[in-house]
Amino acid sequence: MTERLSSPLHSRALTSELMFEQYAVPSLAYCVDSVMSFYHNNIPSPPIPFTSDGLVVSFNSASTSVIPLLNGKGIMSHAKRIPWGATQATEFLLKLVQLKYPTFPTRVTTAQTSWMLQNFCEFAIDYPALLRELKDPLKLRASERIVQFPFILPVIEEKTEEELARIAERKKEQGRKLQEIAAKSRMEKLVQKESDLQHLLSLRERREEESKKDWAATLQEEGFENDAALDGAIKKLESNLKRARKKEADGEDMEDEPPSFPLIDVPDADLDEDGLKEKKKQRLLRAGYEARERARKEKEREREEREAEERKEEEERDRDLAGWATKLRKEHDAIINKIKDRNRRKAALTDRKSAASQARMKSIANLAADERVPKKRRKNGGEDMFGADDADWQIYRKINTTAPSSDEEDDYANLQTVEQKLLAYDPTFTAEHTHASLSSQRSALMQAFRPEYAEGDVEGKTRIHLNVERWRVPEAWFQPSMAGVDSAGLGEVIQTVLARFTDTEKGRLVKNVFVTGGPSQIPNLLPRLNATLRPILPPEMPLDIVRAADPVLDAWRGMADFARTDELKRVGVTKAEYEEWGGERIKRWWGGNWNASVPI
Repeated sequence: MTERLSSPLHSRALTSELMFEQYAVPSLAYCVDSVMSFYHNNIPSPPIPFTSDGLVVSFNSASTSVIPLLNGKGIMSHAKRIPWGATQATEFLLKLVQLKYPTFPTRVTTAQTSWMLQNFCEFAIDYPALLRELKDPLKLRASERIVQFPFILPVIEEKTEEELARIAERKKEQGRKLQEIAAKSRMEKLVQKESDLQHLLSLRERREEESKKDWAATLQEEGFENDAALDGAIKKLESNLKRARKKEADGEDMEDEPPSFPLIDVPDADLDEDGLKEKKKQRLLRAGYEARERARKEKEREREEREAEERKEEEERDRDLAGWATKLRKEHDAIINKIKDRNRRKAALTDRKSAASQARMKSIANLAADERVPKKRRKNGGEDMFGADDADWQIYRKINTTAPSSDEEDDYANLQTVEQKLLAYDPTFTAEHTHASLSSQRSALMQAFRPEYAEGDVEGKTRIHLNVERWRVPEAWFQPSMAGVDSAGLGEVIQTVLARFTDTEKGRLVKNVFVTGGPSQIPNLLPRLNATLRPILPPEMPLDIVRAADPVLDAWRGMADFARTDELKRVGVTKAEYEEWGGERIKRWWGGNWNASVPI
């Protein structure tokens, strides 16, 4: 029976009990499978005894062993084993696939990842150099292997052209109604803001007419603490109105002739109920028309200012193109750095231990402890004036990670304008230097690592793209820490084993490095072992690495060869010895374990 290197005694005892008690075998010999594979591949023709030297590297299901043999005898006291094998590699690949595709529609099993490991994975001769090479998205895409899982195409109900036209007309009608409702709502809000602004402006005009005491009482009555709060509210309202007028002017064309509102000046007493309703409607329409007129004039003024700036910039460009381009390049870099800083801050806020996140929590705590309205005023109906000061909104944006930044849209708009100018006039600035191109380079790497498919692409959604994982999983044999295993790698273990021998014995061992086991069939293992062992050996020392003729079945063939020799009776445990020693005790010999063994 085979057992792995340093097999637990409990497992051996159970196997011995099963063989002697259940199957009534006359004798039982335990051997290490990799040593038997080495024996089969190096056995001499009879009657020459087995005296081969070599270093056996066995890749097993749950471990990997390194066993030195001198003069045909395994030196188990110098053998080493690491807790990494095909089972752990399969589970590691499964975890990587699950992390890469957290919402994969089909359940991926260990049997499937085992098949991927056997067919698609390979060892990298120089893993860091390979990673640097795969940073190129084209090379990463060229190295990938695609695993297509079964899928079922959804049944799509086909509709006639009449039904499609009817649905499109219905959607168009719904969209038109929503636009009318939104336009009416915007107009009402615009009129209300106009009214509020007129009220606040008229209130500020009374400041010069009233005494300080009366003015303070008026401010308290209107809900303002001081003049600064009133000025801040007016400034904010003017800014909102300017933005709203601009949107309204951009969305509608101005009328060729001003509309008439005949009922505005008619007294209410001279109108009936329908006339009053029409007068109210005309008042609303006139307010909207006047707001659009103001927005149009504001837009014309901005256009004139923009044209003047463009003429000035054109003169500067004609006078000194290099200086103009350098100035715009600096402005371009400054805007990009500002966008990067904003993105970094957003990313830092997701980590509760970061400085930005702790500053945010401190701001929240300060706001919670800040009593803006005294208790007496709160009882008397006092109003909290949070928001009247622009600094309040900066605090709000600072503590609220999802709040849109007022400068973000302006930054992107300015960046686009600067890039268009540089593309048009600076020959050294190409499309590759734009922010979109730089961002797409990073996203191209991510797209190559894990391609995205359209929402309705069922076939694409059930694909697994293996690229970096093809080399990362086998690399865990040489760097188990990559997979979270606290163990030395295979190269370090082999170096430790060889260090316990003299240079002469070491030369005999490395002259026949024998690799066996199912995982040893993964491509590029022999070149990787050669690249690992050659630097730790003297230059003049020959190194030869061979793989078993059949890494999977040669252990059985070696056992069959050994069973035909007379030595089997000498190393086997008989039924009487089993009853005397127990199931854990075995005989020590050149092909078996030494733990709980009795010298022959």
